[in-house]
This record gives sequence, C-alpha cells and structure tokens, in this order.
Amino acid sequence: MNRAFSRKKDKTWMHTPEALSKHFIPYNAKFLGSTEVEQPKGTEVVRDAVRKLKFARHIKKSEGQKIPKVELQISIYGVKILEPKTKEVQHNCQLHRISFCADDKTDKRIFTFICKDSESNKHLCYVFDSEKCAEEITLTIGQAFDLAYRKFLESGGKDVETRKQIAGLQKRIQDLETENMELKSKVHDLENKLRITQVSTSPAGSVTPKSPSTDIFDMIPFSPISHQSSIPARNGTQPPPVPSRSAEIKRDLFGAEPFDPFNCGAGDFPPDIQSKLDEMQEGFKMGLTLEGTVFCLDPLDSRC
Repeated sequence: MNRAFSRKKDKTWMHTPEALSKHFIPYNAKFLGSTEVEQPKGTEVVRDAVRKLKFARHIKKSEGQKIPKVELQISIYGVKILEPKTKEVQHNCQLHRISFCADDKTDKRIFTFICKDSESNKHLCYVFDSEKCAEEITLTIGQAFDLAYRKFLESGGKDVETRKQIAGLQKRIQDLETENMELKSKVHDLENKLRITQVSTSPAGSVTPKSPSTDIFDMIPFSPISHQSSIPARNGTQPPPVPSRSAEIKRDLFGAEPFDPFNCGAGDFPPDIQSKLDEMQEGFKMGLTLEGTVFCLDPLDSRC
C-alpha cells in the first residue's frame, strides 16, 4: 500500500483542511475507557476490546456509577480527550501513533481507535459512545491523519533517512576521535616507560647532557608553542610571530574543529527533534486503517 492512509470504502471528507489545520473540530462523547490490546490493527482486536469495556460499563452502571462525559478535539496535531467543564486534558493521542479506527455499523453511537502509548509503547484501545455520530468522528480522525501525513512530508519528512545517515556518520567520527585519544594515551605511557628504562641503565655518576626529549621513534614531539629565541634571525630581523589560536575553539586530535552535522544548516535538526521525526516517520509508515464493522454480537451488547 503506497499511501499511509487506507479505508475500505471511499468517503467524502467532513471538514475543510483549514478547519483541521488551523483549528480543531470538537465532539462530545461518553468515554467507556481504554484497554491494552496485543495488535495495532484488526477488527477482531477492537471488537474484543469493545465487548470488554461494555461489560465493565454494565457493572459500573449497576453500581450506580455514571459514564464520564468527555470532549474530543480533533486536529492535525492529534486527538485530545478533555474534561468538558475544566478543559483539562486527560489524554493526548498524536495522529502518527493512531493505527486503527472503527465505528459500529449496527450501533451508530460506538466508535473506537487504537493508539500507541507514548510512555509505555503499549497499544491501547479507546472506546466512546458518541450519540449517533460515530461515523462522522471516525472520518474526521481519518481526514486529520491524511492532512497531518501530507504536512509531515512537506515539512521535511522525506529527508529523515538522509538525516539518519548523517547522524550515523557523526557517531562514527566521535568513535574515531575516542579511539585516537586512547592511542595517544598509550603512546605517552610507552614514552614514559622508555625514559625510565634509559635512566636505570645509564652508568652511575655519569652526567647525561640535556637534550630535547624524544618519543619512541627518536623524534622530538611537536609542540604548538614555539620559542622565538630559538629561531635564528635572518638578515638581522626576527621572523613574523606565530598567530595564537583561540582557546575557545575546541579541536580534535589533529587540530581540526569537530564536525557537527546538526549545526551545518538551517534545515537540519538537533538529535532530540531528529528522534521525534524518526518516530513520526515510523508511525505514518504504518498508516491508519478506517473500518465500519459490527461490535454488537449478543443481547447484552444490543442493550448498551
């Protein structure tokens, strides 16, 4: 399937794109609750969840408990579930995490959707009673998903794979720099051991003339700070001074500034936003399936 959004029968969208992009569409409903499910999609999956929550609702009703009312706010930014009076957000379901949405064709009030929880990464099935507008709400969620997916592609979603490759190269560079530092430390340890060996083997009482210390290859280690007095003058003039390097610029083992691909252009993103883009890409790639199905299978359900 090429598109991130699918539905069994083609339907006309309920709202203008501007209404879902710049605002939100509100709906009132009763919230039967949510329950964990094993799969992100499937008619049987949501059917079992609906039956389970309906049965729990009958028990609460027999105990005198009322089903809580909620307000749904649907936009390209997600499906918010709020307390109607205080407007306190109880759940915020982002669209790229919603994978399945269905309404009951025999009971026009019931609809449900499956959303992956942002903290536990578990798939939760949310079930609502919407007073005969279940199909409209289902289609509104589908339209919001379609618009959000298009907006994601337009805003740079196509470049996610490229940014992932850049992040991989950055990690490789960091690993190489760490490896180089470890090798430099080992060379320094070997030089110290060699000096100790030379001192211990020199004849007692002999004075060794001072000479510049050398490494294990008998080479004088390079020092960025050169002594002006040791450089002979030419034609009675001193050579030009060596420009000092700024201490504020961090450099790697080879004197080069570390490469940071996330600061190389305005179109790139820092790692925290990059991980969010990766998550959105995976969610939209899975897609949203809309279905009209039958949830009521026994007399108990028909009286809901």
